[in-house]
Amino acid sequence: MSAVVEELVSGGVRLAVPLLLASSGELLSERAGVLNLSVEGMMLTGAFAGATGALASGNAGVGVLAALAAGLLFAALQALLSVVLRADQIVTGITANVLALGATTYGSRVFFGDGAADSVPGFDPIPVPGLHSVPVLGPALFEQTALGYAAFAVAAVLALGFSRRTSWGLAVDAIGEDATTADRCGLPVRAVRFAAVLLTGAVSGLAGAQLALSEVHAFSDNITGGIGYLAVVAVIAGRWRAWPTLVACLFFGVAQSLQFAAPALGLHLSAPLLTTLPYVIALLAVSGLVGRSRAPSGLTVPFLRGA
Repeated sequence: MSAVVEELVSGGVRLAVPLLLASSGELLSERAGVLNLSVEGMMLTGAFAGATGALASGNAGVGVLAALAAGLLFAALQALLSVVLRADQIVTGITANVLALGATTYGSRVFFGDGAADSVPGFDPIPVPGLHSVPVLGPALFEQTALGYAAFAVAAVLALGFSRRTSWGLAVDAIGEDATTADRCGLPVRAVRFAAVLLTGAVSGLAGAQLALSEVHAFSDNITGGIGYLAVVAVIAGRWRAWPTLVACLFFGVAQSLQFAAPALGLHLSAPLLTTLPYVIALLAVSGLVGRSRAPSGLTVPFLRGA
C-alpha cells in the first residue's frame, strides 16, 4: 500500500509540474488584467516545437529553446490582439487554441508521420543523493529531470519576484485593478500587459517542453489534453494568489494521478468525476462558498488611454 501511495504522490507531482509552470505565467497575466485562455495553445505549440527541435538536432536542450521561442511567438500574437488591438480576450484565446490544435496536428502528420515522434530525445530523471530516498515525498520532489527542477525554480522566482510585497508586484496589481488610474500615475500599462502575456507564453512553452521532453519523450496529437485550461482554473481556485495556486496545481495533479492509482488502492472512483473535480473546485472558489474571492477589477477590460 505504501508503494502505491508513493507512486500516487510521485505521479501527481509530475503531472503538476507543467500545470504549475503555465499557471505561474497565467496568474501574472490575469493580475495585470489580461485573460489568456490561449495557454492551452501556447503549451501545445511549445510541446510540438520542443519535440521537433530535439528530434532535428538530436539535443533536448535545443528542443527547450525551440519551445521557448514558439511560446513567445504565440504569445506575441495574443498580446498584439488583446493588448494593442484590444480584441475580445475570450474569443481570441479560444480561437488561438483551435488554431494551435489544427496546426500541430497537421505538423505532426508532416514531421512525425513515420513514427519518429515516439523516439524524441529528452531529459532523464536526476535523483538528488539522500533526499530522493525520503519516503513518499522523496521520489516526487527529488527525482525530477533537469527541466523539472528548472520549472520549480522558475515558478518560485515568479512567485517571489512579483509578490504583493515587491514594487513590481504592486505595479502589476495596480494595472490589473484600474488601468486608467495606473496610467495617470505614470505606469506603462500597455508595456506591462504585453510583457505579462509574453512571459506567460515563455513559461507555457516551457511547460509544453516538460510534457514532451521530460514526461513522455514523444509528441502526440493534443498532448496537453486540456492542461492549459486547468492552468486557468488553478489560478481561479487559488484566488489569484501564488501559493494557493501552487496548492491547487498539486491537488489537481494528484487528482489526475488518482485515476490510475485508484484500482490499486481499492477505490472505485469514476474517472469522469475526477476529471471534473478541478472545475467544481474553481466554481466553489468564485461562488464564495469556500471564502471570499474576487478577480482583478480590470480583468478582460481593454485599456484605452483617455477613456
